Amino acid sequence: MGAQLIKGNEAVVKAALLAGCRGFYGYPITPASEITESAARYLPLVGGVFVQAESEVAAINMLYGGAAAGVRVMTASSGPGISLMQEGFSYLAGAELPCVVVDMMRGGPGLGSIGPEQADYFQIVKGGGHGSYRNLVLAPASVQELVDLTVLAFDLADRYRNPVVVLADGSVGQMMEPAAFPAPRPVPEPPPWAILGTAATRTNLVNSIHLDPDRLERHVRTLEAKYRRAEQREPRWDGWRTEDAEVVLVGYGMAGRVLRAAVEAARRRGIRAGLLRPLTLYPFPTAEIRRLAATVRAFGVVEMSTGQLIEDVRLALEGRRPVELHTRLGGNIPTTEEVLDFVAEKLAGAGAGLEVPAHA
Repeated sequence: MGAQLIKGNEAVVKAALLAGCRGFYGYPITPASEITESAARYLPLVGGVFVQAESEVAAINMLYGGAAAGVRVMTASSGPGISLMQEGFSYLAGAELPCVVVDMMRGGPGLGSIGPEQADYFQIVKGGGHGSYRNLVLAPASVQELVDLTVLAFDLADRYRNPVVVLADGSVGQMMEPAAFPAPRPVPEPPPWAILGTAATRTNLVNSIHLDPDRLERHVRTLEAKYRRAEQREPRWDGWRTEDAEVVLVGYGMAGRVLRAAVEAARRRGIRAGLLRPLTLYPFPTAEIRRLAATVRAFGVVEMSTGQLIEDVRLALEGRRPVELHTRLGGNIPTTEEVLDFVAEKLAGAGAGLEVPAHA
């Protein structure tokens, strides 16, 4: 398909339909309301089901029902609504039900503001519900990536039978950019474990309760092994000018877009800067960060929260290199100029005493 100028919140719904999504259950909340609005407009046109639920709690449990019937399903919300969904995330992961959830992050805590922020990172990437489970998490930084990563989200959800979250700060959903859409996919056939109300599926049972301790332990170990496979196979990132970098900036979403311009500005000042922009927040690109640490003197994390992404960067580095943090909050987006000052003041001389192999 040719590219079209489209708002991010509308593009994500069109991408979902092209990926075979046929069920959307949601409750409107700024800055994600246009996703629910677009789903209400487009789902009936392809024979799909749209339900405006009475609450976010209801929406996530409707997702459970649709997924159990073997349908590709999704919902969308923002921070306060995502908080209400956390028990449902745990049930979906425990029952190994595939689904896609879009979180257009807004300022918090509490009611906060409707401006963009990135403070839902812990809740989504670390799994805000109860029990030992993980969400797979994708982090688009443009309308085109909203399209591409939404399609990927449905594939990963089916591949790992697990919730997948498309995590973006609200500005990505509100902006309008050109985006090209893929050819429509055939609607997948229901998987063999689905409950279809037929004689053939009469014995199927989708649940997450295992009252015997050994049985529950085996089940959780199975989930754990699945997440380890994803950690080996699914990390994705965008690297920019890291080949000869002495300092590397790490950021995602809108912050990641700003960092690309900051890298170029730093280069003009004679600072060999590079960018690592994670496309998957879980599984995190740990191996790539460790590879870069062999030649990079210091890392800088830029995020629109008080410091959540930085914890995964530090865990990946395990003390190999210094890490500094620059943040903006409340709906403010970091500027190229302030990131450039951060690089010059905090990173340019960091790690100077470390033994780092010379660049070619």
